[in-house]
Amino acid sequence: MPASLIYKIAFSFLKRTGAQLLRNLADQGIEPEEFFVMDTLELSQVLGTAKGNRFEKAERDEALRRAEKEMELIERHNIRPYFILDSDYPVRLSQIPDAPVILYQLGKTDLDSRHIINIVGTRKPTPYGVDFCKRLVSDLADYFPDMLVVSGLAFGIDATAHSAALSSNLPTAGVVAHGLNMIYPAVHRDLARSMIQSGGCLISEYPFGETPFRQRFLERNRIIAALSDVTIVVESDVKGGAMSTANTAFSYSRDVLALPGRISDRLSSGCNLLIRKQKAHLLSCAADVIEITGWKPLDLNIDVHQRNLFPELDGDPALIYETIRYSKDPMLPDQIHARTLIPMPRLMAALGEMEFDGILLRHPGNRYSIS
Repeated sequence: MPASLIYKIAFSFLKRTGAQLLRNLADQGIEPEEFFVMDTLELSQVLGTAKGNRFEKAERDEALRRAEKEMELIERHNIRPYFILDSDYPVRLSQIPDAPVILYQLGKTDLDSRHIINIVGTRKPTPYGVDFCKRLVSDLADYFPDMLVVSGLAFGIDATAHSAALSSNLPTAGVVAHGLNMIYPAVHRDLARSMIQSGGCLISEYPFGETPFRQRFLERNRIIAALSDVTIVVESDVKGGAMSTANTAFSYSRDVLALPGRISDRLSSGCNLLIRKQKAHLLSCAADVIEITGWKPLDLNIDVHQRNLFPELDGDPALIYETIRYSKDPMLPDQIHARTLIPMPRLMAALGEMEFDGILLRHPGNRYSIS
């Protein structure tokens, strides 16, 4: 690792540092090495900081000492650090105002993957939530084999999402609230090991030796939200980490989807609240994710009879839906017939039923598109 990395890591041990300050230094032409050797008064004048907010030389020296120890540990354990101003820093994460100065990664996952989702939820899910989570990941994997699934390595939906990704041969990243020298909860050590061995990774903004506590779990939620294109909430009470992640993602103008449930179910109350407040789109299947994100499936030759995005559709309606959804323009019945070979009487009957059910939208000239 380059010697200059010590100075970059040292910034993470200083209070009052962030992306804006570091960009200000860069604009002033001050390299990280210079920052740590400059006279305190001179540095304050350059940065325009008041006396109470000055970076005293003793404080900077202590940060350097801690950074040197951290360098030894991350080199020994093959941990990759990302610095906020470097070109390899994850692009999505760099877009938020409170991005961590340093991000540590154990594993070699591409954090700039083309398709990234995060799945969060309660630590005590019902069979309904677990089954949906597994099916959703499996369905999306067929359409996006490059997709990265991000979660927090916690009990419940987090662990289910990671395991479902592994079962579907997808890389999965766990964002943790402590240093990468440990796994919390400890019972997830085997899961974490499998994630890394299967092309996934563990991610943290905390250096070696830092232990988890409540505030850090809330802080790490912003990383889960920011690394992803979309946040998916599968079962949550109105209070909890999943709601924190969802609200943070919404504040970052990221897409949020939530699995609805019965109004009497406490573990669906958070999801229902997000939908009611229009902070989340209603999630019923993988097709909803594709529609909201606008992603183009990487494999358009999937047999719709084997893997149908709308489980309630089968037979003629399923084939009609899959035909129309990949058309740039609304389609005439004759065009649909030519591609599906469904006899016209059956085709017109199916089109009428799908329009009535709100699946299709009929335009002037008797042309159809996805509703």
